[in-house]
Amino acid sequence: MTVLARSELAGVAVPQRRRRPGGQVSWSSLLYLAPALLFFGLFVVYPIVTSIQTSFYVYDGLTPATPAGLSNYLAVFTDPDLRAALGHSLVLLVFYAALPVCIGLVLAGAMSRIRVYGLTFFRAALFLPQILSTVVVAVAWRGLLASDGPVNWVLRHIGLGGWATSWLGNFDTALPSIGVIGTWVEYGLCMVLFLAGIVTIDRSLYEAARLDGAGPVREFFAITLPALRPQISIALILTITFALRNFDIIWNTTRGGPGTSTTVPSLFVYLDAFQNRQLGQASAIAVVLTVIIFLVVTVVQLLLRERRDTPRRARGRGRTS
Repeated sequence: MTVLARSELAGVAVPQRRRRPGGQVSWSSLLYLAPALLFFGLFVVYPIVTSIQTSFYVYDGLTPATPAGLSNYLAVFTDPDLRAALGHSLVLLVFYAALPVCIGLVLAGAMSRIRVYGLTFFRAALFLPQILSTVVVAVAWRGLLASDGPVNWVLRHIGLGGWATSWLGNFDTALPSIGVIGTWVEYGLCMVLFLAGIVTIDRSLYEAARLDGAGPVREFFAITLPALRPQISIALILTITFALRNFDIIWNTTRGGPGTSTTVPSLFVYLDAFQNRQLGQASAIAVVLTVIIFLVVTVVQLLLRERRDTPRRARGRGRTS
């Protein structure tokens, strides 16, 4: 008895799906994707292709471009200032990616267990730095970390006046200070991602762990942390990308100073493109930075991907001879 016959006996009409002969795709449905594909091609693909092409030329944006071969890329890898800037970006990865993920895990684990009045308000307040404009964040923190700012005022009034300094103007503290700003911005995003992941964890796992005598810390490391592997991967991808392409916070706080202690590759992209009029060099730096971001993100995905150890079944299994 067919499905249609059974449905007719039950008094329910089941519409049959119409299929094109040979499994052909309905090209008219692709028209719905045309606006998005046009936007993506015009504002994403075309600029990327143009940047790659420009990176092989000496071009100032006004005079005709002249071929440069690989000289722009050689300059990227041989310039000591650019190598130092890349080292600064790697240091910022600790503040922009590692610390926010750790803080987000701690906050999410605590909030998933604590039941207090107004917890929703605290969640929104902790996420607030993520939705603020980075320019506003940079200007606000520049005032907080100034020589006569609130941070030094508090240090002087609690007996730690010897620690007071120009945080963004000191060669030793400028880069860590920018890192602290990035941590403050990013930890809220990680916290929200982890809270969303904790909601999906089966509660029976925690009940079984409690019956076995596991405490909150053991529950976190045995159940919560392994279950949050997809969310941790997403959080690291977002924060690492933000760290490596970071520009606006540095530009609005130190502009790469004092000296070159807080320079990053994206800062050189801006300076070469809009001040030094070396568009070919700026494009080469941008291409190299994009490749580095892609490689780092790929490594993170490979390390945190879910391993599915499912044995292969023989094709002939289940067949009758």
